[in-house]
Amino acid sequence: MALSDILGSAMSGLNAAQAGLRVVSTNIANVGTTGYARERLNVSTNVIGGRVNGVVVGETTRVADRFLEAASYRRAGDVGSAETTAGYLDRLQALLGAPGAESSLTAQLDAISSAGVALTGSLAVVQNADAFVAKTSDAIGSLQQVDRDAASLSADADAEIGDTVSRANALLTQISNLNDAVSRLDGLGRSSSGLSDQRMLAIQDLSGLIGVTVRDQPDGRVTIETAGGAPLLDQRLRLLSYPNGGNAAGAAQPAYPGVDIRFADSAGLPGVATGDRIDNAAVGGKLGALLDLRDRTIPGFRDQLGSLFTGLSQALNAASNAATATPAPAQMIGAVTPLTAGDRLGFTGKATVAVTDAAGKLVAAAKLDFDAMGPQATVGDMVTAINAGLGGSATATFANGRLTLSATAPGTGVAVGQDPAAPSQRAGIGLSQVFGMNDLIRSDGSTIPSGFAASDPHGFVAGGTAQLMLRDGSGRVLAQHTLTPAPGGSFGDLVADLAASPVGRYGSFALDGAGRMRFEPNPTVSGAVLTIPSDSTDRAGTGRSFTTIAGLTGSASALATGEVRPDILGNSGRLPLALLDTRATVGGIALGSTDRSGAAGYADAHARTIDLGMAGATSVDRRAAQVLGGAGSTAALAKARLTEAAARRDDAVNRRDSFSGVNIDEELSQMVVLQNSYSAAARVISTVTAMYDTLLTMVR
Repeated sequence: MALSDILGSAMSGLNAAQAGLRVVSTNIANVGTTGYARERLNVSTNVIGGRVNGVVVGETTRVADRFLEAASYRRAGDVGSAETTAGYLDRLQALLGAPGAESSLTAQLDAISSAGVALTGSLAVVQNADAFVAKTSDAIGSLQQVDRDAASLSADADAEIGDTVSRANALLTQISNLNDAVSRLDGLGRSSSGLSDQRMLAIQDLSGLIGVTVRDQPDGRVTIETAGGAPLLDQRLRLLSYPNGGNAAGAAQPAYPGVDIRFADSAGLPGVATGDRIDNAAVGGKLGALLDLRDRTIPGFRDQLGSLFTGLSQALNAASNAATATPAPAQMIGAVTPLTAGDRLGFTGKATVAVTDAAGKLVAAAKLDFDAMGPQATVGDMVTAINAGLGGSATATFANGRLTLSATAPGTGVAVGQDPAAPSQRAGIGLSQVFGMNDLIRSDGSTIPSGFAASDPHGFVAGGTAQLMLRDGSGRVLAQHTLTPAPGGSFGDLVADLAASPVGRYGSFALDGAGRMRFEPNPTVSGAVLTIPSDSTDRAGTGRSFTTIAGLTGSASALATGEVRPDILGNSGRLPLALLDTRATVGGIALGSTDRSGAAGYADAHARTIDLGMAGATSVDRRAAQVLGGAGSTAALAKARLTEAAARRDDAVNRRDSFSGVNIDEELSQMVVLQNSYSAAARVISTVTAMYDTLLTMVR
């Protein structure tokens, strides 16, 4: 081998050692840099004319395992979802108040029960009645405040969805730009390690926002798809588009738009729609958790609050309608019902509508035997029977769904009582409560079952519609249907319409014995939830909609307008505490001026079993424990899932970094090897130099 060849080989070795030392130095300098993958120098044998002539120093390559990186992306998405869910559920639980605090919802519900027990005592009757009414009003106000705060959480989640979409778009644009740069450098044969590190960090941030699938391409690019398989980045960039744009205007909405996927236009903004949409938790990451919280979890909690209010109002109204104030009021104006004068009465048993004087003596009584009236009797027939029985001492009128009883003579009042042996009932509810004659709590929504049968005319006026939406357990919309009641149809026709609708393919509709419409999802979609985002129906001009009558969804709307009747709130003397003696004869005492026997109904109200439809048959106490305890356990479970997800994410990152990260000991040992290689190459150069000098000396 010629001396020049030896010198060239030594020089290439010297250059390779220097390049290697620079790579080692760079690795050591970035030992604490997040996301940095160590670099490795590519060195190959230089062969010229079939002879080895040193080495060729190539570009550095990034040491990374795409499978370990993919695992870290998945775990980042899990943490993003779990962290968001835990944060919101913790806020949701905090709305209920700290356990044991006097201001907590639990304490206020317990205060109603305690005040009800105090009503049964013989001392301080007026003060006890004032306290009971005030405690009831406070508890309803607290339920409404929690509901409003929960609605604000939905609005917050919606605003955060807009912010998350904006952040995801910025990351997608950054990754697309890095894709171009990496592909260009790889095409030129130059190192793209630094840009690849930046891209990896951007993808990791993106995966915390949206669950993604990342695939490496031969040209150095990566393609990105959502967890559902919708492309976000390949040869073209796609961006997310959300109509609400993160506008936190304040109020929760009945239904929210989805997040569209659109091609990026020349200005880097969302352009033409691809046809793909993100609208449920299956997308994963923070965005999926926000969608689930906004569309499923928080509305579900509000429905539970509504069912708790329904149970509370049913229990207390059952007690107040079983009793009457003393002296009896001159007029009783019932609540608005969905009934009309021509509707089937549907009552069984017996009840008495009485007129008493200021001393409680019976002036007149209408004895109503509903069994004797027959199954074809109408509400109008009942009104006629009341007027006939009272003989002019009082009048009964029924208009716009409301029953009104008015005493005729000054100093007299009206009262309603149940027969002790055969109390009147429609769908398990007594006469006075069905018409809301002595309600303690009133609401624009319905808190009792309607009692309609399949053969009853639905009575909805033309033009009204109700939109039904069915979501699966992840919040994905399975089916939608707009119910348009045909004039002249029956409730059975509505059931048939829903059964034949797209929603009906996922379950069965039926009308139960109390007149509530039930939906039972198929086993393949267990956990599916039916909602009614909008409803413009109106039964016979009463203002009662399909939603309030059918009972297919929760009672959040009833809670929003619930209140203690103003005339009772301002005058505890109007609180019904006496029981009408339905056996009294004209001239006899039907209402005792000091009778407080009806107070026992308030004391027992929380423990009374009530049919709450979807929530089942339960008591106020048990329902409160289910709702409030469920919120706490769900929040605790979310925290535990966050801890587990964070541990799995940390493990995935550690595995990734243990493979691609910098190890000081390895780099130092490599430095020693390179230093020795440098020294060896330098010695060869020195030896060749000495040989050249010897040859020159010999020539001279």
